[in-house]
Amino acid sequence: MTGPVDVDLPDGFQVQIDPRCARKGDLHHLVGGSPTRVMRLSDAALGMTSADGRIAVHDASTRVLARTLLDSGIGLPRPMQGPSTDEVTVVIPVRGNQSGVDALLTALRGLRVIVVDDGSPEPIRADGEGVRLIRFDENRGPAAARNAGVAAAETDFVAFLDSDTLPVSDWLTMLLAHFSDPKIAIVAPRVIGRRIRGRGATVAKYANAHSSLDMGPNEAPVVPGSPKPYVPSAAMVVRRSAFLGFDESLRVAEDVDLCWRTHEAGWRVYYDPVAQVRHDHRESLRRLLDRHRYYGTGAAHLASRHGPTAAPVMSSLTMFAGVVALLTRTRIGLLVAAVIGLRAVYKTRGLLTGVPGRDVIAARAVGRGFGFGLLQAAQALLRHYWPVTLVVAVVWPSFRRLVWQLALAEGVVSWFRSEVLESRVTRVGPVGFVLMRRLDDLAYGTGLWQGALSHASLGALRPKLTV
Repeated sequence: MTGPVDVDLPDGFQVQIDPRCARKGDLHHLVGGSPTRVMRLSDAALGMTSADGRIAVHDASTRVLARTLLDSGIGLPRPMQGPSTDEVTVVIPVRGNQSGVDALLTALRGLRVIVVDDGSPEPIRADGEGVRLIRFDENRGPAAARNAGVAAAETDFVAFLDSDTLPVSDWLTMLLAHFSDPKIAIVAPRVIGRRIRGRGATVAKYANAHSSLDMGPNEAPVVPGSPKPYVPSAAMVVRRSAFLGFDESLRVAEDVDLCWRTHEAGWRVYYDPVAQVRHDHRESLRRLLDRHRYYGTGAAHLASRHGPTAAPVMSSLTMFAGVVALLTRTRIGLLVAAVIGLRAVYKTRGLLTGVPGRDVIAARAVGRGFGFGLLQAAQALLRHYWPVTLVVAVVWPSFRRLVWQLALAEGVVSWFRSEVLESRVTRVGPVGFVLMRRLDDLAYGTGLWQGALSHASLGALRPKLTV
């Protein structure tokens, strides 16, 4: 499978400049994207742009400008129309969840649907107009089930929905619009928890509101190593002509692998949280932690296929040194971090020549870099490397104090960002959140080490530090 050939955006397609990239509304100088870059719009480009930063494609020049903004991550797609729902087949892989299939088929009435029974002990029933059932005699895994569904589909687009999901109204129409961009191969909605009646237990509320399937409230292109490195296959729509197929040898992380291979082939993957699908995350603490342990084992598979793209820590060598210096909590460490920070501000400032307010922009960028680095370090110590962290903490009292402080600080910061800033309806209290997050880390880290040992490779644990 090759990459996209026809990359022209159609007339009427619109691109919105991300307001976060235009400081004080200055559209001439744009700073943002992932990785962060500086873009200067010419007077001619500004003439194609509305006062609120929107470009409507109608000729060759606007087509080039819109594509450049999209590829940089500074522009957000605002397609006006896309394929109809008649051009989509929904594929539901399932093993032993008849009630989930029944509820989902009711929600999907009027659409083409293929249910793939992946060796359920009690055969799945799937009745209804436009519904087709494929049954495997033995369990072959979700990757094989999804691939079989795509092979049986006759439409240009295929939507994957797990049997424990329920889409929110108009989800499919919202996602299909993105395929008016011929470079788009995969689009995914936000996967949120189902509503919990009453107060609910802490475990249920945490699983519902902080699932690893929920990629957050911000739309973004999906790029390895970025804040949106993949989207889950529990809910996604693919262009059949760009579909590379799930790796059937994988029972976990097959969706991450697909996203990364699709990106490497030159196609675009996009995450649009305006479209939403609800997922039933409620389960016991034991099942929740065991599932996250299982997810952790997938890191070794990804490392063997994608190398440093699957690294648990990604940082420049200088920023890594600055973060380590801060974590020493010594005067010398603080001095070293200050020197590294000032040097980074100076270099960043040089890249912003001609940009108004470049001193403030540079200082904020470096500050965010240190903040992200500290959070990444805390998560690495508490999640990916916790067995090593535990051993060192036992024999080194000052390091033990640091670990306790990081465990509390990272948990509180994450709680504030997710529970307060997002104004969630189903609130998890700070104490319950921090406790569940630390248990979550232990479970995932256990799976990660389990996968590394079974593969006899530390690739999934090796950090990626660039010069």
